[in-house]
Amino acid sequence: MSDRVETRTRLAPLTLLAVTHGAPSAQNRSAIIALVDAIAAERPQLDVGISFVDAAHTDVAVALAQRMHAPGAVIVPLVLSAGFHVRTGLAQGLERIQGRGGTLADPLGPDPRIVDVLAMRLRAAGLAEGDAVVLAAAGSRDSRAVRECFETGRLLAARLGRPVTVGFIAAAIPRLPDAMEMVREVHPGARIVVGPYLLAPGNFNDAVHTAGADLVAEPLVALDEPVPGELVDLILARYDGARDED
Repeated sequence: MSDRVETRTRLAPLTLLAVTHGAPSAQNRSAIIALVDAIAAERPQLDVGISFVDAAHTDVAVALAQRMHAPGAVIVPLVLSAGFHVRTGLAQGLERIQGRGGTLADPLGPDPRIVDVLAMRLRAAGLAEGDAVVLAAAGSRDSRAVRECFETGRLLAARLGRPVTVGFIAAAIPRLPDAMEMVREVHPGARIVVGPYLLAPGNFNDAVHTAGADLVAEPLVALDEPVPGELVDLILARYDGARDED
């Protein structure tokens, strides 16, 4: 048996769980699979898998139990804020599979590595002096998740050296169009540049593009572009942290 096979056997498998709201689009799937491939390339001895769960039409707890095929796997939820689906749905799902030894890692955000990618996306989109920045988050009914989005906005403002306004696509206020309108009232004539606080293309990202911004950056994982190394490092750090706690 080769050293690579021995190492692969010892490591707990990594299951990436993409929690979507509705069936994932072809673009969403392509972007997430590119993320999986980048993680596998960074750590080739690790058994990496992906599972999509439609939170809008599926009991997340049941879906997780059904998809937990690898004993002892570490599940890293591909969500930026730990709302209901992580704190309740996924936790309940893990209770159903405790006999298989599954471990749930922390969600991805807030984290400075995500902020670095957001800043990179905004600059690549053409962010200029005098532009007003709005961070577009998916939204949640979980107050802690909402606070985490505002924390990401604060970190991004510090990173860019300019104010950042947070607007939500659904489930929280201010809604994205309202947030942009507030910015226009305070900064009349300024160009509104929106940074999607979204992992990949999909329904929420489509909603950002129809909200009326002057310029919209790419989501964290963009089609036809290399996956940012910061995201790969972050996901592997979440995996390693869950293993250390187990």
